[in-house]
Amino acid sequence: MPSTAISAQGSKLEIASTAGSGKTISAVAVGFPTVLTSAAHGLSNGDVVTLAGLTGADAALLNGQTAVVKYKSANTIAVDIDTTGKTITAAGTFTPLGWTKVENLVSFKGFDGQASELDVTDLDSSAKEFMLGLQDWGTFSFDVNRDMTDPGQQAVDASKRAGTQKPYKLTLPNGKTKTFNAYCKNSPLEGGVDQVLKTSGVTLRITGDVVDA
Repeated sequence: MPSTAISAQGSKLEIASTAGSGKTISAVAVGFPTVLTSAAHGLSNGDVVTLAGLTGADAALLNGQTAVVKYKSANTIAVDIDTTGKTITAAGTFTPLGWTKVENLVSFKGFDGQASELDVTDLDSSAKEFMLGLQDWGTFSFDVNRDMTDPGQQAVDASKRAGTQKPYKLTLPNGKTKTFNAYCKNSPLEGGVDQVLKTSGVTLRITGDVVDA
């Protein structure tokens, strides 16, 4: 059987930047996921949008929510918000986040956390019993060849200084994405004889869930 391995070459890491212009929602298909129609929206899977202006008895389920784009087509997007059996109508809007690419990406690894173990053993147990607690996605780390003028690298450093979480999007060569929020914990600088300047082991602490699209 031929290998189904995927080359990492062409992977792209982006950090959220200024929000883009709002897009009009012309129709809502309730369900799970919820499907929104917006002509020629130009978005990609893994993008992040904030919803507003929808009407109907259950519009509060969507209005003000931030969600990750999935299953996009030329004129529709889907979001993982359950509106099954609800009453929500257009027209409303969604406003997408902008993204800034982190240039000179050399390597990455992460999503290395694990759920905690909750001890549920009691006096009727014949052996230790456990259940899993909340999922912990751990950290995402990456190495870059340093460019002090690159907007993406500058944005990562700025988030570290400010101590604020930022949305990130990792796009793999096969088009699959992982979108997550994280705090930048460190951004070390390395140099040496006959070497390029590097920032190795930038550590992002993931907070909340990781959305695959």
